[in-house]
Amino acid sequence: MHPGSRIGAVYLYRPAIDFRKSIGGLSALVEQELGLNPFGEALYVFINRRRDKLKALYWHRNGFCLWYKRLEAERFAWPPAGSSEATLGVTLQELEWLLEGFDLWAHRPHKTLKFQSVT
Repeated sequence: MHPGSRIGAVYLYRPAIDFRKSIGGLSALVEQELGLNPFGEALYVFINRRRDKLKALYWHRNGFCLWYKRLEAERFAWPPAGSSEATLGVTLQELEWLLEGFDLWAHRPHKTLKFQSVT
């Protein structure tokens, strides 16, 4: 991402997209299909059918930025598209793990425990 860009939310678009779509098509998808603001402080991440390419779209000050990553030998782990929600929100840390090849859905972190007392 562009240094200094503020990313408040990361949305993974679950279904695979046609990778011929560029900034215009992806920003229209965000606005019209998802009902989200493509000009906000969010990063929208899309995947192709083979799951070996990612595109990430975000707005920076005065224009859209489109980031693209192609894997040469592996595939990205991706949330199933069968859910009723078209997007899945993740943290920036989880996005980094996803880009590094970790399957966020197969390996969940330890549960957070909240105790009231020690006895």
